[in-house]
Amino acid sequence: MTPRVEVLRFITRKLAGALPLLFGVTLISFTLTVHFGPDPAYAMLGKNPTATDLAAVHSELGQDQPFWLRYTHYLRRLATLDLGHTETSGEKVRDLLARTLPVSVLLLAPGFLIGTTLALLLAMVAAWHRGGRIDRLVTGMSVVGMSLSFVIIIIGLQGVFGVWLGWFPVRGWEVTGPVSYLAHVTIPTLAFVLASIGYNTRFFRAMLVNAMNADHVRTAHAYGAGPIGIMCRHVLRGCLLPITTRIVYSVPTLVISGSLLIESHFSIPGIGRATYQAMLSGDQPVIMAIVGLSAVLFVVTATVADLLCRLADPRIRLA
Repeated sequence: MTPRVEVLRFITRKLAGALPLLFGVTLISFTLTVHFGPDPAYAMLGKNPTATDLAAVHSELGQDQPFWLRYTHYLRRLATLDLGHTETSGEKVRDLLARTLPVSVLLLAPGFLIGTTLALLLAMVAAWHRGGRIDRLVTGMSVVGMSLSFVIIIIGLQGVFGVWLGWFPVRGWEVTGPVSYLAHVTIPTLAFVLASIGYNTRFFRAMLVNAMNADHVRTAHAYGAGPIGIMCRHVLRGCLLPITTRIVYSVPTLVISGSLLIESHFSIPGIGRATYQAMLSGDQPVIMAIVGLSAVLFVVTATVADLLCRLADPRIRLA
């Protein structure tokens, strides 16, 4: 069997195994949000609608159909990206996602890349000097970063760099070029780096220290190999699986929770702010679309993480 065929079979098997998870997540979210959620007919008709008016609206919205039929229609719309229209503005949900998702990617990608790289570098330095002064300093800074709330970090950076110094805007997203993009993305990037670097540094350091106890690492050190060569060739490769898994699995959390907090505080028209506004207004089509697509994102992330682990470690490929 060729490696390409083996990879295709692995991806197919993982996606097939993820179907029950997708059905479970969408079923629970559909039940809680649509079946037991607020009736949109009252929002359309007012406070005191008649039974005839309610029946007419329920028939128009398809709410008089059986539960499983409505759930099947929801799955079909989700698979074809026919996500309906928002209840607040009448815009297509698909167009809403196409408009807000690129903004979230442009907003959060720099903080994710810089924060992950900086945390890995700090963890490597701390692991090499484990037990020493530098290790204690990096560990102490990580604990401080883990102790600070994400909201406190955002408000503090807004107050210092936006209000007090006036260097960067603290609200809005008026991006017309590279300069304006850097101006709007600087504070959110700093906020995300400060909020995530503590957790990532502690995790990466623990994995690196554990890998440094391996026999081949001690042998390389005894033969006089330099710290950069030992870290990159031996230690980092030895703990590549948990580090890769953590980085890949943090992407859905970044898109969902990170964008929700940052975009809400900075009034940036991304997917997080759209989700927040949909929850406040009870916009069911938007909520259901985001929940369903989030479940798909988690499944794809898990598949990508398993695939990268198989490519990085031949023992997993043979298992």
